[in-house]
Amino acid sequence: MTFVITENCIKCKFTDCVDVCPVDCFHEGPNFLVIDPDECIDCTLCEPECPANAIFSEDEVPENQTHFIALNAELAKIWPSITEVHPALDDADEWNGKPDKLALLER
Repeated sequence: MTFVITENCIKCKFTDCVDVCPVDCFHEGPNFLVIDPDECIDCTLCEPECPANAIFSEDEVPENQTHFIALNAELAKIWPSITEVHPALDDADEWNGKPDKLALLER
């Protein structure tokens, strides 16, 4: 089992979760973060740190978001690792909580 970042991270990209990760399993894209399932040790530290409530245990990912399990694994292979907190995107607070953002994901 691993943790998964879901749709609400898109266009927010808060990095509070990165700061608490003991194994550097986060990877960063232009407007989204993902968790590398091969690196995640299921420590649970990241989940409560996410201001967007976008991180779930793999077995608790909402049914309409399960495609993010494969998406995290896919993008973690091509995006660079992130190990330090960065400022959130400028309009992150405006996008936090908005539905149907998958089409806005930048690769």
